[in-house]
Parts: sequence; C-alpha cells; structure tokens
Amino acid sequence: MTKAQHRPRVGIVGTGGIAHAHAEALKLAGAELVVAVDIDPRRATEFAEKVGVAQTAPTLAAAAETELDLVAVCTPPSSHAPLALEAMALGMDVVLEKPPALSLRQLRELQEAELATGRRVSCIFQHRFGTGARKLADLQESGVLGSPLTGFCNTLWFRDQAYFDVPWRGQWDVEGGGPTMGHGIHQFDLLLHLWGPWQEVTAFAGKLARRTETEDVSTAIVRFESGALTTVINSVISPRETSQLRFDYEHATVELEHLYGYDDSNWRFTPAPGQEHLAAAWTDGPASTPSGHSAQYARIIEAVSTGTVPPVTLADAWPTMELAAATYASAITGETVRRGDITEGNPFFDRADGRLEPWKLEKSPA
Repeated sequence: MTKAQHRPRVGIVGTGGIAHAHAEALKLAGAELVVAVDIDPRRATEFAEKVGVAQTAPTLAAAAETELDLVAVCTPPSSHAPLALEAMALGMDVVLEKPPALSLRQLRELQEAELATGRRVSCIFQHRFGTGARKLADLQESGVLGSPLTGFCNTLWFRDQAYFDVPWRGQWDVEGGGPTMGHGIHQFDLLLHLWGPWQEVTAFAGKLARRTETEDVSTAIVRFESGALTTVINSVISPRETSQLRFDYEHATVELEHLYGYDDSNWRFTPAPGQEHLAAAWTDGPASTPSGHSAQYARIIEAVSTGTVPPVTLADAWPTMELAAATYASAITGETVRRGDITEGNPFFDRADGRLEPWKLEKSPA
C-alpha cells in the first residue's frame, strides 16, 4: 500500500461454502480479515480457524465494534439486501454475492441507502474481470471487430434433486428464482457487460425435471439496442455441464467455453474471411488473469483502500437484474418485455414471479 492507501479491515458475513472463496480472494488482495460473522457459533469458529480470522461475532452489530471498512455478505440470497442495509447504516461498505437482491425494488432500496449513508455496495460478477473479457471489451471498443450481430449465452449445469431438497433452495422468497436468477446470471451479466443495453426479451421457462417452486430451465431471445440478437439458456438439468458464450461480430467470432471460471485457454477467436490479420490483435496483450473472485477483489480492495468507487456498482448491476426480472415476466405472462417496463406498480418489480404462482398447478416431476 502507498501512503495514500490503507489496508482495509474486512468482515465476512455467513461462513458457508462460498465464504471460503471470498476469504482466499480477500487475503490475496491484501485485505485484513478481522472477523467472521455467523448466527451459528460453532460454524463461525470452524471457519475462522480454517481461514485464519482471529475473531467471530454472532451479528453485524457486534462485528461493527471491530471498526470494519468492508463486509462481504455470503449468506443465502434472501438476506443479502437486509444485511447490506444494516451494514451501511453501521458505517461499512458492502460486497454482495449474487444475486445482490431478490427484486428490483430491493435493488432500488439499496441505491437509496447508498445515497443516505455515503457507503458503497459492490456486486460480485467476477467474469467481467478475466483477461479475455477485458481484451474483448477493448477490441470491441476499438471498432476492429465491427458491429455485434448474434450469438448465444448458455449456462447448462446439473443439480440433482438432493440439491433442491435443502430447505432454502428453489424458493421464490428465499433465492428469488431458479437458474435464471441464481446460476446463469453470471454468464448473461458478462454478455450485457460486453454488448451493452438490451432492448427487449421474449422468454419461456418451465419446471421440467426437479421438485422445486421455481423454474429449472429458462430460454430467452434477447434483442439489444445495437440490433444484435442472442439466445440465453439457463439450466440446472443438463447432464454435460458447460458454460458457453458466443459473440459473432462482422469481422470475427469470439467464443468462450468453461464451467465455473475461465482463463485465456477457454477462449477461441476466429477471424472472418479476409480479416485474418485480426488474429494477432487477439493474441497480443498482457499475461492471463483468470476470472474469479480474486480478480474482482483485487479491484475492490484497491478502490476501498484509496477511497474510490469499487466495481461492480449497483447501477452497473441493474441491467443484469432487470433482464432476470424481464425473463421471468415474459415467461410467466407470455408477453415480450422491454427494458424499462418493470417499474413501480408492476408485480415483477417486487418479486421475480410477480406473485402469480407460476407452475403451481403443474404436476411436479417424479
């Protein structure tokens, strides 16, 4: 750290599986891990011993007494927004795991709390920060690839019935949705990060193979303001697991296939006929930085230590959350939904299923 910087003091709230990824990334980024917060003292102690945190606390209020700069919220989704509101009121910045909120209303409330408290919220969308994504963004901005045209964005994962039998999973009021909200959101966040504002979406969703309140698969057609068209599949019933993105531009096709994170080896660049010189532009550049929590936390901790705005802001996350809400709205109502349609008074502004109980009358899969 330089003289203008200080080493941020960080607490981790919730000590389940994803908290370990946050702890490792925070340590690599140079943060000081001060306290682990969990309502289960035994679990908090076991986590603290494993990752090297000196203190534990049962509540955020108790953790705040250790003079934290930042808390990373790693709890089930329904508590993300309430804990972030509490942390900001206690004077701390916040990092939120996905999804940052269960609804656009909650996201708006978080934005209002930022303004009221002067604190900041960062949302974990770590695929934005790998070298490949940054390189593609730079090439796209330079104009050498031409206009975006078409492609696809597939999250094809597999979760068995036992996964959904965990009490808080697959429930609208706890997870905010199924694979559209909780799994595919990372992939289509990267899609939106690269291709800019989406314009409208037509979607279908269903409960095809799992006993769960929510969908287990959704499929959408998305039109962007640029005119580009893509399909987006979000599935947790696909035996061969993969995450795929394809970007077709006028002068090249760029493809990414990985599972839960990528490095440069997961990308493929194919110039259009007559554009073979572009291959060199793709291979040039800095050494590979894989996507992942570490890549994003390096930027977050740098920003917190210097008093600048950390990525990804709530405003940055809004288009992604809005597309998730619109996908549900289109699938449930059977109508095409345009960006900006889901506002105050729209049932999907408050809850992803619009409280319309989709698929309630369908026979549950065996």
